[in-house]
Amino acid sequence: MNDHTRDQTVAPPISGDPTGWRCDRGVSNGWEYGTLRRAVIHGVRLYNGGAFHESHDCFEAEWYNYGRGTTESVFLHGMVQVAAGAYKHFDFENDVGMCSLFGTALRYLHDVPEDYYGVDVLDVRTTLTTARTDPTVLDDWRIELDGDRPDARQSDYAYAAELS
Repeated sequence: MNDHTRDQTVAPPISGDPTGWRCDRGVSNGWEYGTLRRAVIHGVRLYNGGAFHESHDCFEAEWYNYGRGTTESVFLHGMVQVAAGAYKHFDFENDVGMCSLFGTALRYLHDVPEDYYGVDVLDVRTTLTTARTDPTVLDDWRIELDGDRPDARQSDYAYAAELS
């Protein structure tokens, strides 16, 4: 961890003991990378609110903070592809593009722990795999974070707007 990835404003998880957090770590309220957790919270909520472009931007902006091949990097790169694939599907009705992006996301997310920074990565992988043959599963699907499927808030849109 370095000063750039610390963030004392992010709270501990609301449930569970996800990969990336330890109750005995004081810096960033227990998160190894506080800024990663902040990006995940905003990115997931924006995705769940149907703001796929903004969700993509949250994950992409944080992705650049980590070296190539790190778990943080492949997780964030995978989530960038998830948001981009949903954007292709919902905004452009381009399921060929969605399938390609989801295939890339699955390769990135393959070895990421199932509870990474509070995201139910196993559910993400399962849904992407199914969506490649049945895109309708995306219609009611929302990403799980800390055992919940949170909605987008005004603060999430404001966070994404600051990234531009």
